[in-house]
Amino acid sequence: MKDLTKIRIAITVFIVLLVLSGVTAFPLRTELDFLIVHKNSFPDTLANWIQTVYDSVKQTPDVVLYGTDWLAFAHIIIALFFIPVYIDPIRYKANLIVAMTACGAVFLLAFICGPIRGIPFFHQLIDCAFGFIGFFPLFFVYKKINKLKNLKY
Repeated sequence: MKDLTKIRIAITVFIVLLVLSGVTAFPLRTELDFLIVHKNSFPDTLANWIQTVYDSVKQTPDVVLYGTDWLAFAHIIIALFFIPVYIDPIRYKANLIVAMTACGAVFLLAFICGPIRGIPFFHQLIDCAFGFIGFFPLFFVYKKINKLKNLKY
């Protein structure tokens, strides 16, 4: 398979997953209703965390939850910045550098703000997983772009 095709497949998958991870913030209460019904399927520590989050969200006014709508929207907008990479990878390689940096910054946010907000360590690790896992397809594309660029020149 040609490098350009591999780049486009990886970017398409990344865009789709980024959008999906964002849109899950829209039905927050519905998702938590589902989790609370099934919380006994989880280990006690996680079940207790689900209960804590459920209770907190239940007490949160809709006006505050509007912030999660903006979180979802932000994921969709960020995904749009990968369309130029899909179209012209060499020209828009800098978008990948910014994105890989953002993946690393996830760790800073999780490990600084997590303890301040009382987020359990295991949940901070889940948050970090998004940055950790997201980095690798971006780095794969970055390397393929460099290879493509070297072939072009």
